[in-house]
Amino acid sequence: MHILMVEDDLDILENISEYLEEKKYILDFATNAIQALNLLQKNNYSLILLDINLPRMNGFQLCQRIKEQLPNIPIIMISARDQLQDRLDGFSYGAEDYLVKPFALSELHARIVALLKRCNQLNYPQVLQVADLRLDLGTRKLTRDQQILHLPPIALAVLEKLMKESPNVVSRQELERNLWKDEVPNSDSLRTHIHLIRQVIDKPFNGTLLQTVHGVGFKICG
Repeated sequence: MHILMVEDDLDILENISEYLEEKKYILDFATNAIQALNLLQKNNYSLILLDINLPRMNGFQLCQRIKEQLPNIPIIMISARDQLQDRLDGFSYGAEDYLVKPFALSELHARIVALLKRCNQLNYPQVLQVADLRLDLGTRKLTRDQQILHLPPIALAVLEKLMKESPNVVSRQELERNLWKDEVPNSDSLRTHIHLIRQVIDKPFNGTLLQTVHGVGFKICG
């Protein structure tokens, strides 16, 4: 699970990142709004942890900006500002949750789990479909043009990620982190899985769905 944390206090950044990385989350960091917006252009995140007191643009303004561009990314605001109006402002700018500092890391983790579960239920269908390619997330049944297709688990996980993000490009680095966290194999394993996916979902059919964006990554689109 890929999380973006926007926080200008380096001690807090380190404390939270160490805890969440032990829970097998992948974290990127930004200390101001400009860095955060740049990262959001390059990567797909499951959730954002957002401080309010940021340089250049405060967290309320950044939250509003993010929601205008990427409305489905859930945001947890984390701040020492504990007045009722601060919390109401956070929700009015688009945050899904608001956590007051100081807080227990276990509570932060519990809120992340609950929010991701709720948002996944709301945002992700049980069946992914791109053109005539369909993947049932419950049964893991994969079909194209109503023909049943078969992929091994890792290749199917790559395909699922690409279908969820379609028609956006997913970087090679993000796919590798999604599969192997920090233990990416030395060999070019991702290339092997991409080749296998092409052989299964594209070669027997008219029309190519899996596309390579050179120097960036891969995408699935009809």
